[in-house]
Amino acid sequence: MARSSSRTGDPPPPPDPLPVAVVDSHCHLDLMDTEVAPALAAATAVGVTRAVTVGVDLPTSRWQAEVARAHPQLYAAVAIHPNEASRGVSEQTYADITELARQDKVRAVGETGLDYYRTPPEGHLAQQESFRRHIAIAKETGRALMIHDREAHDDTLRILAEEGPPETVVFHAFSGDAAMARSCADAGYVMSFAGNVTFKNAANLREAAAVAPAELLLVETDAPFLTPVPWRGRPGGPYLIPLTLRVLAETRGVGVAELGAAVAANSERVFGPW
Repeated sequence: MARSSSRTGDPPPPPDPLPVAVVDSHCHLDLMDTEVAPALAAATAVGVTRAVTVGVDLPTSRWQAEVARAHPQLYAAVAIHPNEASRGVSEQTYADITELARQDKVRAVGETGLDYYRTPPEGHLAQQESFRRHIAIAKETGRALMIHDREAHDDTLRILAEEGPPETVVFHAFSGDAAMARSCADAGYVMSFAGNVTFKNAANLREAAAVAPAELLLVETDAPFLTPVPWRGRPGGPYLIPLTLRVLAETRGVGVAELGAAVAANSERVFGPW
């Protein structure tokens, strides 16, 4: 049974379908009010044919791995979220996350990273240690590293440089400006943009999306969170990817089909073919 989120109101209506099939690179199917099968059916109906569902602690990571095994259009990501990690993580938990990451349908270690918005300074060192451990797990298992970076850009980039990044790094729900996007591009890091790029007050995100190289660009929902306009605050789902993709295409001055094809190719390069 899917767990309820804190979003309010009815789910938004489906957007117009996309002209090409794309991937939702980051969602939390366990937090949606909709069961998995209908959520995936709604997404497929508008051209979002595949998705990566993401854990935030050991129980949810196990859930994502299990549901990915049951649905061919899904991959999973497993990790301890930085806000969870600020309270400390046991050695057994790291071992369990590592074993989950080895499973065939698990294709990323995430979401991990740093969150200085919700965690006070006394929890930052614990987050940093957890981030370092997850970097090591991603390298050990050959999985993409899926990063949560909120108000912690400098430390996130510093720790990646100190530890040595895995082959593939994804900044989930990219939250930096154009300068940050250029720094990520120089390092070869992938930037995944979520529904908040459509928000009225997110000019900095659109500027970042405009300069991010096409070959380093993904799109996501972070569903049920970060629902794009005009439905901000309502419960989201992978089926709302078309709203974000169209804003990204407009921001970059390219066609929706062209950007969608690039995102689909990038998704397979990051997570592997479905």
